[in-house]
Parts: sequence; C-alpha cells; structure tokens
Amino acid sequence: MSLMQAARLHEVGKPFQVDQIEKPTPGPHDVIVEVKACNVVPNLRNVITTYPEWFPFLPLPKLPAIYGLDAAGIVSEVGSHVRNVKPGDRVYVNPGRDTGDSYASRRGERINDPAYTFQGYFGFGAGSQQVFEDYPHGGFCEFMKAPADGLVILPESISFEQACRFGYLGTSYSALKKAGAAAGTSVLIHGGTGTLGLGAVLNALGMGATKVFAVARDRELLEQVRQLDPRRVHVLSYGDEPVGDWVRKHTDGLGADIFIDAIGPGAPKETTLAGIESLRRGGRMASIGGMSEELPVEMFRLMCFQISIIGSLWFTVGDGQDMAEMAAAGTLDLSVFEQETFPLSEVNEALDAVEKRRGGFTNVVVVPGK
Repeated sequence: MSLMQAARLHEVGKPFQVDQIEKPTPGPHDVIVEVKACNVVPNLRNVITTYPEWFPFLPLPKLPAIYGLDAAGIVSEVGSHVRNVKPGDRVYVNPGRDTGDSYASRRGERINDPAYTFQGYFGFGAGSQQVFEDYPHGGFCEFMKAPADGLVILPESISFEQACRFGYLGTSYSALKKAGAAAGTSVLIHGGTGTLGLGAVLNALGMGATKVFAVARDRELLEQVRQLDPRRVHVLSYGDEPVGDWVRKHTDGLGADIFIDAIGPGAPKETTLAGIESLRRGGRMASIGGMSEELPVEMFRLMCFQISIIGSLWFTVGDGQDMAEMAAAGTLDLSVFEQETFPLSEVNEALDAVEKRRGGFTNVVVVPGK
C-alpha cells in the first residue's frame, strides 16, 4: 500500500491535522493528479466553522475530510478508459462534480444537478455525500483523484500558483459571459479590490470591456486596480459620491451595461441596490459574492427598464480552458498576483494568513511538495 500526506479536518472548530493516508488509485475514467499548488480560498474558514449553522442546506463531507477547493498539478496516472489526458500533463482541477446522469446533467447543465458538489469544499443537495465518497480528495494532499473530464489543460506559461486561482477567476468569468461582456461594454464591479472582484476586473479587461468601474473602500488598493489599465479602469471609494451618478457621468448619462456584485455576506443591501440603479436600460446584474440580505427589488421598474438579475454560481471546464488560452495569449494578466506559499505542514498558518492579507492581489497557496 502506497501512502501520502494529507491535511484533514477531524473536528469542526479544530485545526487541520496532517495524516499519512492511502494514496488514491484511478477509476476507469479518472486521473491521479500530483498536487503542486492549492489555493486557500477566503471563505474556507466560514465553510469549516459556520456553514453548518448559516447554511444547513449545503452539505459538508463527513469527517475526517480533506479540504482544498482549487488545486493544480501534474497528472501522474490515468484510468483505463482515459484516452486524451496523459501522465505529465499540467492541469487545473475544476472541483465541480455532478452525478452525470441526472436530468440536468443529461441536458449539459452540470451545475444545475441537484447533487452538484464542490470536491474538497461543500455540496448543494442530498446526493452530495455520495459524490464526496466518490471523490474524497480536496487539494490539501499530495495526490488527488479527479475525473478526466474535470481538468483544464495548462500551458507552460501559467504557473501552478497562478492556475490555482482559477476558481475565483472562473466564477467572475462565467458571470461576465452570462451578462454579455464583450468588446465595447461597460462593467460596474462592487468589491473590485477583493478576490472575486479583482478577478472580475481582470476578466472584463481581457474580454474587451472598454470601461470598467471598480468600487471598494481601500483607496490604496483601488489605485492599484486602476493602474491595471488607467485608460479603461475607473475607481470609486464607497461614500465619495453616489455610485449611479458616478457611473452615468462616465457613460454619457446611460449607465453601465453590466453590474457584477462581488460583495459577500454581511454587506448592506443598499450597496447592491445602488449597483442595480446604476444600470442602463437593458442592463444585466450578476450576483457572485453571496450578499445574504433580502433584497427589496422593485419588479415593475425592472420590467419597464428590462433589467435582468442573474445568479451565477461557478464555471465550466470549458470556461476554465478559455481562461487558460486568454492567459497564454496575454489578454488575461495573471502576473498581478503576489504569491504567499506555505508547505502542507503549515496549512493552518496559511488559513490564518488569508484573513490577514489586504485585498485580492495576494494569493495564499499551499504547496504540498514544498
């Protein structure tokens, strides 16, 4: 029996513990990925401590469990029915798992599977525990099993530390696609200096948006965001002036084409409402941050102005491949991230570091082989 190291959570509220466990073997349609980097997502502490109370309808894996949402590495083994992925391929593991045979899965809508599950994180339905058992490895381990159709192939120009940021980048990319981001569009982003919001700024620029409006509180970080592209990026600190007035001043009085709400639980509903009010006729809002307050929306106004509100959860493997190609071409700039790496033995210190960082430019990563 071959063994490996894995950081596992044994008890809610307790630190991760590094254990020696059996190394996985691939099923016919699976691969084994040697994990080179796993992003420590800002929401992880909430998931492992407060989600049972906050969101009891979102299942967590049975303990002890290996967490780690966003992993990148090298394929070390492939199953007998894997035809195209090869050992040695550099990959990002998209953690979205579905049953494969539900009504939604058969329609090609995997994210709408009632048992849709994030490998190494949490699930969305009663069937999630079975998915956790099928794929029990998050990225906080040396080797993880994943289905071959869940991989994004990485070009050599993308480092593993950059690739393991794809989860939050992909969330914003998918939302921008749903909202119609393209050349010539204007995009308003609330929470524009955070992990999700910065990804939305980078993707909007890469997709050709000609005006990107980033709103946040930290003026120093906002200036760093503006410097990404001073001709296209405009920034505003919350409270300096009404968001709608500011956006219309820069759009000939029209308003923004798209509003990406990347602010999380705890943010006041007034912030989101101000973003909706900043949209032009026919504008589209996409929610990705998980703002949790009930939203008093005037439906008659939305109807009259043809404004759409979209909930966008995650992203497909195809979306991830799009981003890999954009990064390789230089239209999606991943060089802006500052990497702060920790060995697997210091996973708890990495979790602490996430809460101490300033904004989305810092990327906290666990590197199992370090």
